[in-house]
Amino acid sequence: MLRLSARGIKTIFVIASFCFIIGCISASPHNEPSLLKNAVREEENLPEQPGRAEQVTKALAGAYPRRVEKAEFRNGDWAVLLRGRWYYYAEGRLLPEELRDKAGDYSPIFFYAYQSELPAWKEPSPEQAARLRERGNSDRSRNSPQRSPFFLDDLWRAHNRNESYDRVKSIRFLGQSILVHYAIMEELSLVEERILAAAKTDPRIQAWIKSIDTMTAWNWRNIGGGSTSRSYHSYGVAIDILPKSLGGKETYWLWALERNLEWWNIPYKDRYHPPDAVIKAFESRGFVWGGKWLTFDTMHFEYRPEIFFLNGLELETLR
Repeated sequence: MLRLSARGIKTIFVIASFCFIIGCISASPHNEPSLLKNAVREEENLPEQPGRAEQVTKALAGAYPRRVEKAEFRNGDWAVLLRGRWYYYAEGRLLPEELRDKAGDYSPIFFYAYQSELPAWKEPSPEQAARLRERGNSDRSRNSPQRSPFFLDDLWRAHNRNESYDRVKSIRFLGQSILVHYAIMEELSLVEERILAAAKTDPRIQAWIKSIDTMTAWNWRNIGGGSTSRSYHSYGVAIDILPKSLGGKETYWLWALERNLEWWNIPYKDRYHPPDAVIKAFESRGFVWGGKWLTFDTMHFEYRPEIFFLNGLELETLR
């Protein structure tokens, strides 16, 4: 099998102190304990640093070779050419030429640190806990502008609900029918092949497959919690897999918040996790797992091959 890697992409990452406006970027990173330093953050980008724009745009060109024609420095910023239109990095917002002067009206797209293994659990400090408590109390619809949708809308050719629905197809996955963007059908089929192959010799995976209750992929909606930004489910490139019973464990930070104001302090052993081999199967084809986010979403898998390129993690094949 052909193996492609992100060897040509530099991956120098310094994790920023937590921001509480979506997409907020710290001017100078702080040293955080390993839980906060190593965990993936859904709502934050890494801090801006020299070469960051080049790293991101080249990662996008490598991750979507059939759609992103090239990445190059032009007009004072790095940009990617997508379907004949240039999108400028614009501090992570990926804006077309005519909107570059309106960057402040939008939050950035999230290009975050992602590790091959789940970081070791460590309890947050009292200062970090205070910031996370405030996050749980904040109104995301009031506190943050919309994430810039222009690049993603063009990437998936889904600028509205009807157009997005035209792009999705039904596929059988682990015994259930789901709607996904046609461009990821092959990747998802290969994820299934790997899971089923592992299940032949691993009773835990067999039990996990039998435990599946609901599976949701395409769903035209915003991110949960009052966000004004469009969910990746809207493009049909994210999948939620819920079991018949969580066994008293938590799977999503916003649901956990309803029962536990200190949602961030729920240890891994009290969170629902799919088998590691299942997570690896998804990751091998470019799907990030929401269980590695600080704002955890352990039922969630999302197709983001550029994140793997950006972090120097190998994928099995890319079309």
